[in-house]
Amino acid sequence: MGDEKEKRRENLTPEQYKVTQEAATERPFTGEYLNHKEQGTYTCVVCDAPLFGSDTKYDSGSGWPSFWGTVAGESVTVKRDISLGMIRDELLCAGCDAHLGHVFEDGPQPTGLRYCINSASLGFHKNEDKE
Repeated sequence: MGDEKEKRRENLTPEQYKVTQEAATERPFTGEYLNHKEQGTYTCVVCDAPLFGSDTKYDSGSGWPSFWGTVAGESVTVKRDISLGMIRDELLCAGCDAHLGHVFEDGPQPTGLRYCINSASLGFHKNEDKE
């Protein structure tokens, strides 16, 4: 496990590592993908697993990229987070357990969910990059 941790540290920026491996949160309104409008798939920055489609991205006004659904039902896992004196549902990549952000029940239809994601945990592939 130590080798894997060091490999991740070498392959990620310091911010990506803090967010995905130590469950940090990037400052609001600063992330690379907050106002990103291209069509494609948002992936895990650690393992490149597909997580969210651009067709589910919306402006929540929260300061972080927000989505109302995932690419596939099992692309993310949810874990109860009781840190910071709050009860929240933490989102993890189902492929590698990287911290992504949190999910809230105040999103738009059809799901009513707001997947609030750190840009530092995401990669992106334009539609023509991957089929």
